[in-house]
Amino acid sequence: MHPASHGGRQILRHIARIAMIERGLQPEFPPAAMRQAAALGAPARPAAGAAVRDLRELPWVSIDNDDSRDLDQISAGEPLADGSTRIWVAIADVDALVGADTPIDTHARHNTTSVYTSARIFPMLPERLSTDLTSLNERQERLALVADMTIAADGRVGHSDLYRALVRNQAKLAYPSVAAWLEGEAGPPAALADAPLQRQVRLQDAAARAMRARRHEHGALTLETLKTHAVFDGDALRDLERDRKDRAQELIEDLMIAANGAVAHFLDRHGVASLRRVLRTPRRWDRIVALAEEVAEHLPAEPDALALNAFLARRREADPERFADLSLAVVKSLGRGEYLAQAPDHNATGHFGLAVSNYTHSSAPNRRFPDLISQRLVKAVLAGATAPYPYEVLTGLAQHCTEQEDKAAKVERRVAKSAAALLLADRIGEPFEALVTGAAAKGTWVRILRPAIEGRLVRGFEGADIGHRLRVRLVRVDVERGFIDFERVH
Repeated sequence: MHPASHGGRQILRHIARIAMIERGLQPEFPPAAMRQAAALGAPARPAAGAAVRDLRELPWVSIDNDDSRDLDQISAGEPLADGSTRIWVAIADVDALVGADTPIDTHARHNTTSVYTSARIFPMLPERLSTDLTSLNERQERLALVADMTIAADGRVGHSDLYRALVRNQAKLAYPSVAAWLEGEAGPPAALADAPLQRQVRLQDAAARAMRARRHEHGALTLETLKTHAVFDGDALRDLERDRKDRAQELIEDLMIAANGAVAHFLDRHGVASLRRVLRTPRRWDRIVALAEEVAEHLPAEPDALALNAFLARRREADPERFADLSLAVVKSLGRGEYLAQAPDHNATGHFGLAVSNYTHSSAPNRRFPDLISQRLVKAVLAGATAPYPYEVLTGLAQHCTEQEDKAAKVERRVAKSAAALLLADRIGEPFEALVTGAAAKGTWVRILRPAIEGRLVRGFEGADIGHRLRVRLVRVDVERGFIDFERVH
């Protein structure tokens, strides 16, 4: 019997747990953390005399994946007389229940992130918190840290402020149904039956699109990489389906970029060191230049985000079917993002891909430890207290968070490869069209086009580089280790 048709989910769960352990990540919560979570009786409430605003009546909404239960942020908007828009982004106050150096915090600080695999999620926080007590669930009152921003009609983020507030999510929405409605392909989802909430989402969408357009004018990259997710029928793995970014996902992405920028500016204004998320100038710009030359395009010799984005926009228009392949090749050449400690009196490194110079991670404290660090830094400023993480400590945390995030990504890729190996196990010897996605001293990697699966090119890799298209043959799979080997067909 084909391994994917029987017990596939259980096989992948076992592989995921082993991969976590091999990378030095903790797949299970320690007993002390579980006891701490069990002892928490209710969501946090404002302490007597605390400076917490009551914003429960604002038309807050959340938009996330269909199956998301850990809701980190909600948003609301208000049109202003001058044509600008006031946007509020409320971020779950995880720190109110997860104290520094407690057992839950120690576990979160070790892993630094939730790890999402096709068969099992390894949450950073116990589900008692992340899906309940610190989740901004529908119709529930929660404490939050609020980024209050003014967005001009041209997408410029003007005044911004941060403060604590009590909030209440009015509608839990999902990306696919909201996107279909915004694009005019379907009616409003059931949770958007009320006209005021419909106007609310459209207002936020307009502000988000204006911010996105402005960032693209300044060089933010238009990329569309191919990602897949496993589809199960019970325990049986049936397929790998392609994920596509939709308009609702872009809406939330743009609001979170603005909120993360507001947090970075807030900490700068108050002279507090922070943890920044950066993407340095491309490490393989020469390869990106070569990719452009292959389609008779020209890019400058030195990294130029505006020129690169203009090139990407032209290729998306000229060849939409292969744009995901080009995007993947560019992403591989750009390199990975990282965390850096930022002293308040130093110029920020910035984020090349987003075209922003001051950017931190702060909007997902249920899922990422850097966001919890940012939240604690902001709350200390609001309380007039000493920063809980001095610059020297942030420097070590930045390196640790970058390393752990890289390990988490490798676990996710390892399980994804094992899932792919399950699907290909009975197709040894078949030929496929492929795209070279990686070329370095340690090996050459290709992605076959249908189904979209990546593996190593073990024979015939001479002269192959990122972006080249080849014809390959599947020669071996190893489900347990996530190995998929191809050879070049001449």
